[in-house]
Amino acid sequence: MLFKIAALKLPCSLLFQKAFSRYNTGEDDLAMKTIVVASTNPVKAQAAIEGFSAMFPAEEFTVEPLPAVPSISVQPMSDAETLAGALERARMVRDAAPAADYWVGIEGGAEPRDGQLGVFAWVVVLDRERQGQGRSGEFFLPEKVAELVRSGVELGEADDRVFGRSNSKQQNGAVGLLTADVVDRAGLYVPAVIFALIPFKNPQLYPLQGK
Repeated sequence: MLFKIAALKLPCSLLFQKAFSRYNTGEDDLAMKTIVVASTNPVKAQAAIEGFSAMFPAEEFTVEPLPAVPSISVQPMSDAETLAGALERARMVRDAAPAADYWVGIEGGAEPRDGQLGVFAWVVVLDRERQGQGRSGEFFLPEKVAELVRSGVELGEADDRVFGRSNSKQQNGAVGLLTADVVDRAGLYVPAVIFALIPFKNPQLYPLQGK
């Protein structure tokens, strides 16, 4: 099988591109590298594979989602807490699946700014030698959603209540609902995955660091 992602469907164009590449190069499944994503949310798995494929187009990957519940708040409310959650997620699945090649933690968070509530995500990528991290862009929630989040409601649940949706966090998310899918949740995460992979793309420029 040319591409393995548990419980995740990828765009046909991406699958075709990968199949065509593998057919021409004669690579086999043994060349695949395994990415373990610290979540069973298919949006996070999709973002991980799209980011890795963009940065390393000559390589083949299989993605394995694993559940991971970090010790931070269910809804992180600061930049620092969100980054800590992403790092903890990555470390948890590294411990749970040590035979993989990469471990990825993706954590969405919020932070008050000038009376508004900004939301964003942090991504941490680990391998056996290196750590990378990247942050998504940030956008601001409408007050009806922000009020619920400030009261302790997780963002996905707040979105569902305000927009009359169900399980939107595993679909297009707040950003997709607010932009009419010009940018969806996976699209928000992909650049952060790419940023987190910069040290892996340029290892000669980034010294090894403790993980």
